[in-house]
Amino acid sequence: IIIFTITIIVMMLATILSKKTITDREKSSPFECGFDPMNYSRLPFSLRFFLIAIIFLIFDVEIALILPMILIIKTSNLMNWSMTSLFFIFILLIGLYHEWNQGALEWNN
Repeated sequence: IIIFTITIIVMMLATILSKKTITDREKSSPFECGFDPMNYSRLPFSLRFFLIAIIFLIFDVEIALILPMILIIKTSNLMNWSMTSLFFIFILLIGLYHEWNQGALEWNN
């Protein structure tokens, strides 16, 4: 019982001493990609940033699917593995070409 009481007292002292007394408006507000969170929140947002984020997610997931293919090369048929890998990379290259052709990767506009 004495150990339990000492533990509770130490925990209460730690919470009291660790509290911040000075609150800063800038530090307590969330950081939103360089935008000022205290301004009007319905400002027009560039769709190009959203499109680049989606492209990054798609290709990031594709890389996560390609990496295990290296591990199964020894346990699978070499012809099936190479055809599957080439088909998968071919689909990725077609998608990259399409995005490039549509102008989604250009920042000039």
